[in-house]
Amino acid sequence: MAVGAQARRERFAAVVDGFVGRVYNFAFRMTLDAELAAAVTGETFAAGHRAEPELVADDAATPLALLRLAREHLDRRLPRSPDLNFDVLDETLRSEATRTDVVRSLSDPQREYLLWELKQGCMTSVVNCLPPGERAAFIAAHVLKLDDVSAATILGVRVSAFRVRLSRARQKVTDHLAPRCEHVDPMNPCRCPARVGTALRRGFITPMPVGGEVSLRPQIPYGRYGAGAERDDAPMRDIATIYGGLPDPEPPAALVPHLREALAAGAWDLPIP
Repeated sequence: MAVGAQARRERFAAVVDGFVGRVYNFAFRMTLDAELAAAVTGETFAAGHRAEPELVADDAATPLALLRLAREHLDRRLPRSPDLNFDVLDETLRSEATRTDVVRSLSDPQREYLLWELKQGCMTSVVNCLPPGERAAFIAAHVLKLDDVSAATILGVRVSAFRVRLSRARQKVTDHLAPRCEHVDPMNPCRCPARVGTALRRGFITPMPVGGEVSLRPQIPYGRYGAGAERDDAPMRDIATIYGGLPDPEPPAALVPHLREALAAGAWDLPIP
């Protein structure tokens, strides 16, 4: 029995290593809260180890099973109505006059960091204005890039219900961003470089840590989504392209060591309280 338990822990360690980033990404996009996302990620892997012993890293069903568990834990934690709404988001970022002097005064690494932080935070905040069901559908489709059947599976609904949720979510996000965001249309008034000063003052983003690195953006200049991608200023970019090009948020550095320590100690072998 002890040998079997130890072997199962070792096998599940590969599951943790392989999918912690994907689960955390889903949880963070759903909550816009790094601490809560880390807690949900831990709960997800603990539940997966206890309840689904067949999970292995090289099984195509494993990520869907983990994301389904994450969605179940998020359902228990999130309010049915979003705490954030589009009016609050506008008041936070767009109620003051635009300024570009803050960005111009920064060194290139700082500038790149803050621009990516603002874009990442703003886009995730927009999605957080959606009700949880629509939010999960949007993230599954456009951030995690799941097909309809897989997305419906992790949401625990029929494919037809998933498509309705996704359609509603896309419409709301598009209606908000289309007349505002430079990444949808370069003629729109809301431009990241002009909003950095306001975002810093409001605490929406924080300065780059001394000696820190830009971990949220890929190794490409701000304004491109990937190697060979068209420029950010292409008119009327598709919402799916914008969200699909966002870099994944980095899980807290201590998260994986914490999860592996709990797994190795047998904490996840205990029955669920």
